[in-house]
Amino acid sequence: MKRSPVSHKARQFTESVIREMTRLALKHGAVNLAQGFPDFPAAEEVKEAAVAAIRADINQYAITWGARELRNAIAERFKKDTALEIDAERELTVCCGSTEAMIASLLAVVDPGEEVIIFEPFYENYGPDAILSDARPRLVPLRPPGWGFDPDELAAAFNRRTRALILNTPHNPTGKVFTRAELETIAALARHWNVTVITDEIYQHLVYDGCRHISIATLDGMRERTITINSLSKTYSVTGWRVGYAVAPPEITDAIRKVHDFLTVGAAAPLQQAGVTALRLPEDYYRQLHDKYLARRDRMMEALESADFKCFKPSGAYYIMTDIEAFGFPNDVAFTRHLIENIGIAAVPGSSFYGDRAAGSRQVRFAFCKTDATLDEAARRLQKLNRAS
Repeated sequence: MKRSPVSHKARQFTESVIREMTRLALKHGAVNLAQGFPDFPAAEEVKEAAVAAIRADINQYAITWGARELRNAIAERFKKDTALEIDAERELTVCCGSTEAMIASLLAVVDPGEEVIIFEPFYENYGPDAILSDARPRLVPLRPPGWGFDPDELAAAFNRRTRALILNTPHNPTGKVFTRAELETIAALARHWNVTVITDEIYQHLVYDGCRHISIATLDGMRERTITINSLSKTYSVTGWRVGYAVAPPEITDAIRKVHDFLTVGAAAPLQQAGVTALRLPEDYYRQLHDKYLARRDRMMEALESADFKCFKPSGAYYIMTDIEAFGFPNDVAFTRHLIENIGIAAVPGSSFYGDRAAGSRQVRFAFCKTDATLDEAARRLQKLNRAS
């Protein structure tokens, strides 16, 4: 019997659809509203800090779990955002982006065959992360238009095999910001079943319309069972730097650090140094960040609705999920191919965010983390779309 040269794990998932859309955008000269990276520069002082660090010969390994000055700056920022004091020596691990922080956290707390609850639709990495950590994903649906969950469905997903729940708020791809009541429901179940919540809060500073980001670690009894993941990527517009971190209780942090050490050793030392400058930017930076992204969201919403998309207005992050029923295509993949090849716009097929791809086959996600010029060009091209009669 011929044995496959590829592992069973690797055969269970495909390459990133989001990154595939970026490649297709480059091939066809399309405006890239698929992958979530800004096409505008990072803050000048943050860039200069990275240059200065390289010139100062900060080019060798940092401490495996993060340069001390960066960990101190993260702890300062974490206290400002959550009012929680953390021990930068015992409760914090700097990783190669939030992507590595997530897989390192899962590998640190989940044993083979245990279950991980994931809200669906989900950021596409979470499914493969569960497979790579030998976990069994249990999907709980978020339903449009508000992307709420049914508390009874969530409760039914918990059992004695449940080890962790992945929470992403503000949420990619929907832009949902979980309310305090929803978080209290999740927290009560996590406490009852002794489950660890791994919360991805990478978009925490991008919330709109009076919504408020709440870290689940701040709820009663949750600090000791929460891993909080974040990154420099989105807040400081440096997605290519790959500097993220995980905040967790000491025992869990010890395990994350061990896994992280043998996954990547450590994040880039000069970029960690620049992260200190980023995290200590004045509070006015965050107010301006909010105002600019709110204007981008509204600009993109207007362009999409003018082109006859049904939009689910996001309360956070920098994506808009849309319903494409009006355009008459058989599914989201066919529609996004048409967008790229004939309209010159790259977006992400909604099915890539679902375990059951049929559930997202009428949805498409657009990113609005772009300059006004990019968004205006996208709006112009979208007017070429024809609504099905």
